[in-house]
Amino acid sequence: MTTFKGYQRKDGSVGIRNKVLIVSVDECAHGLCERLAKDIPDSVVMTNYHTCMLGGNEEIIQNLIGCSLNPNVGAVLVVTMGCGSIDPELVAEPVRKTEKPVEVLHVISCGGSKKALEKGKVLCKGLHEARNAAPVVEAKLSSLVMGVKCGGSDTSSGLASNPTVGVAVDKMIDSGASVIGGELIELIGGESYLTDRMDDDALKAKFMRLVQAEEERWNIPGTEVEIMSVGNSTGGLTTIEEKTLGAISKFGTRPVVGVLEAGPLGIEKPDPEKPGLYIGEATHLCGASAVNFASMGCQLILWTSGGAGFNNPIVPVIRISGNPDLITEDQDIDATAIMRGEATSQEMGENLFSTIQEVANGTPTAIEEVGCATLSIYQKEQRLEKCLAMCNK
Repeated sequence: MTTFKGYQRKDGSVGIRNKVLIVSVDECAHGLCERLAKDIPDSVVMTNYHTCMLGGNEEIIQNLIGCSLNPNVGAVLVVTMGCGSIDPELVAEPVRKTEKPVEVLHVISCGGSKKALEKGKVLCKGLHEARNAAPVVEAKLSSLVMGVKCGGSDTSSGLASNPTVGVAVDKMIDSGASVIGGELIELIGGESYLTDRMDDDALKAKFMRLVQAEEERWNIPGTEVEIMSVGNSTGGLTTIEEKTLGAISKFGTRPVVGVLEAGPLGIEKPDPEKPGLYIGEATHLCGASAVNFASMGCQLILWTSGGAGFNNPIVPVIRISGNPDLITEDQDIDATAIMRGEATSQEMGENLFSTIQEVANGTPTAIEEVGCATLSIYQKEQRLEKCLAMCNK
């Protein structure tokens, strides 16, 4: 299978799911959005829980825009209470430019929540119909962008699940797809293993700048963050370098063709004319990382784990584990045979590659329809960013 059936978008991208995304630009409208979603099959609510103020929160807006533009989203409703300073058109207008169906609902302008609910139902009905009208096409694997992340790493991660993903990543790239490796904080101590795969000095400099900034961001003297978690240590990992080398193995062996930055001015995406392996500024925070990946255009995510897992309502998550204690119905790929010496990462990677194609073709992941993490939005604290910039002058 070298193709998949997906939903053609007018911007040229192809979705592997067909969601209606209901975006609440302020948390006060969240309840109304949840109520609207109850009547719309395959709808997802994404809420800005941080603040209704615009200044200093531009990265949140960029993530709302990025998720709205994701190929797995077929239509968008942007909702605002109407008393905050975030103009819903900041989200709606970029979507409108791609000709994706989008509507805006102002609660206060409607005369209150109950009236807004009635109007919202009408708007959602239209968006539901527009979403269903998207043509289904036979698309090449080169139409896919895939995110890669690990969590709850243990000894089995570096020996089994991550190498398995590395094989599948190489096969996806060889098929013309793009893969985004996230979680910069996981790369500390192993940067050279990736810069050696970059053929451009500017690319290397950008990568090192982002990794250094992430390390400073999370390790301010006196408020350091535990990079080696208790779960990592009890799982058999001894140093951050050991953890890093295991994490990098999930990126495969192909050259790094780009580095993607996420910030207040925009969320960078892979260049369609330059497929391959990208390193992206997707956070190490689980649920929020999926939002970053979705904003960067990923249609699916591979997640390796020694003791944790998450699901996402926009982007299907394929879970891979080599830890026998974690093998339940939640895992898509059981890589424990590698730990027992009964299979190789090459063999398991071939199995994973087949699973990726099945999921792209519409097959649900193990628990895709059961439960999902909140679409939490991570953004860098702008006051801290300013302080760090001043300290580095």
